[in-house]
Amino acid sequence: MFCRHFAVLFMLISAAAARAEPAREIVPVKSRQISQFRVGSNERLFGALEFIGGIEMTSANPLFGALSAIRFLPDGQSFVAVMDTGHWVKGAVIRDDAGGLEGLTDLTVTSITDANGEAQLEKWRVDSEGLALREGQAIVSFEQSPRIEVYPYPGFAEAKPVGQMALPFPVEELRSNGGIETIAIAPKDGALRGAAVIVSERSVDRSDNLFAGILEGPMKGAFAVVRADPYAVTDGAFLPDGDLLLLERRFNFASGLGMRIRRIAGADIRPGAVVDGDVMLEADMGYQIDNMEALDVIALPDGEIRIVVVSDDNHSILERNLMLEFRLVK
Repeated sequence: MFCRHFAVLFMLISAAAARAEPAREIVPVKSRQISQFRVGSNERLFGALEFIGGIEMTSANPLFGALSAIRFLPDGQSFVAVMDTGHWVKGAVIRDDAGGLEGLTDLTVTSITDANGEAQLEKWRVDSEGLALREGQAIVSFEQSPRIEVYPYPGFAEAKPVGQMALPFPVEELRSNGGIETIAIAPKDGALRGAAVIVSERSVDRSDNLFAGILEGPMKGAFAVVRADPYAVTDGAFLPDGDLLLLERRFNFASGLGMRIRRIAGADIRPGAVVDGDVMLEADMGYQIDNMEALDVIALPDGEIRIVVVSDDNHSILERNLMLEFRLVK
């Protein structure tokens, strides 16, 4: 009897230890500017993109790192991000006199809460990989425990989810470590009418194409994205014209790291379609890249389009936290 009671008590204590009240920390970050994208070269143009600059970010606070998605606010400076450790990140970029990235400021990290208003500490529950923002909503996709949760925006960092979004295909089709990493909001004035769109990282259908879907609106339904092995889709964002940019990453011990950005025509995205697009940029270890995980599009008031990509260091001393910025020139 004693052993049984002790076992029950141990289970209750363990469950309580796996949950915690949401914590918020101010995280100081040091940055080193990156002036060259191709190592040892002052080349600026890479296909349709012009490299503006970048930063390598470090912090003495062990919370910092593992950035998996980022969304810039309309001012082009402030941003919201998520870590795959189950945390919100808020901050802003600092720019130098030439307009290039120089550092980060006002960075705060807050635990993402569950439906009970508590922070989950178990990795498989809090693997937040994708983020989308729109009026009234911050939408987060979770990978290992696959779901898409909606938080109030503003106020997400202090709130529990207020709803979920249904997938247009069976959740059982998603791999535990290859699920929904991309969630992006289409332009309101396009055919998708501001719908949330998702693309899986590595989960494929019977034709070996990546599962994807339009989650709402008049075009609601599943579609597919041509898989480009060995690449995996890690994030995406829509351009103002309705085209979808997908960030893709590869890694193997023979050739090392690689990244590329693929542009999917917005007119092709519809239920039942299988879509593909041109590669705008491709880079290997001869470039300033790492485990590239996040991408966003910044539309400036003068019409200039900038594209920001961010890496995930997995809290490893072998990987770096990078933020790189490009200008769309074609």
